[in-house]
Amino acid sequence: MKMIAASAKIHPLSVIEDGAVIGENVVVGPFCYVGPKVVLHDGVELLAHAIVTGRTIVGRGCRVFSNAVIGGDPQSLHHDGAETTLTVGEKCTFREGVTVNTGTTEGGGKTVIGDNNLFLANSHVAHDCILGSHIVMSNNVMLAGHVTIEDRVILGGGSAVHQFTRIGRQAFIGGLSAVSYDVIPYGMLNGNPGLLGGLNVVGMSRSGMEKATIHQVRRAFKQIFEGEGSIRVNAAAIRDEYADSEPVMHILDFIAADSDRALSSPNRGNKG
Repeated sequence: MKMIAASAKIHPLSVIEDGAVIGENVVVGPFCYVGPKVVLHDGVELLAHAIVTGRTIVGRGCRVFSNAVIGGDPQSLHHDGAETTLTVGEKCTFREGVTVNTGTTEGGGKTVIGDNNLFLANSHVAHDCILGSHIVMSNNVMLAGHVTIEDRVILGGGSAVHQFTRIGRQAFIGGLSAVSYDVIPYGMLNGNPGLLGGLNVVGMSRSGMEKATIHQVRRAFKQIFEGEGSIRVNAAAIRDEYADSEPVMHILDFIAADSDRALSSPNRGNKG
């Protein structure tokens, strides 16, 4: 049985399967498909030919453009067919041709996307990815499985992120870059192979970070990546010095955390 709010507007040429839950003021254009285990919260809009399938929850105010497929099965040879999930937060926009997959059993069974994210045309979010909020994925960006992206990251067009990689908050990934290793918060990575070219100073400034704080982060960056020791040893050595700096502590905590990947650095010879 469908559960469709009275204020929802469903085009007669679309298919809403029994079991779907459709919230208030949802708009579904022509030739859309909504699967039987989908929840569309209030104010969601599906434009013509959009597909939402799988066990998928789409948050309030999201927009899904033509030919996007949200909640498709994971593209993993190891997926055993078990029912897994995709959860999308509020006010996300999925432009034309975007694909987002549910999780896999071996990867925890869920793909999670936060709020206010923008996915431009033909970008892809693979199984078991965990994304924060206010992220911009430009055209043709590809995330492999199990990728974690923190808040306010920008990924340039055509960039590709290796499986199990982490990208820290407010990092900037240049167009066509290959992200093979973890990128620290506020980092700026370019190239193939991707090299850490410095800090996303423009983004830090635009977010309202004070100049004195930016200078502090830049000084810490030099100590971490230009010191004589390894990246992790250098980072641990300056922890007490920057205990009162939240942005620097974001970087130090990110470096100290367990990860399946090494750390991106300014040199191909990684010292992680």
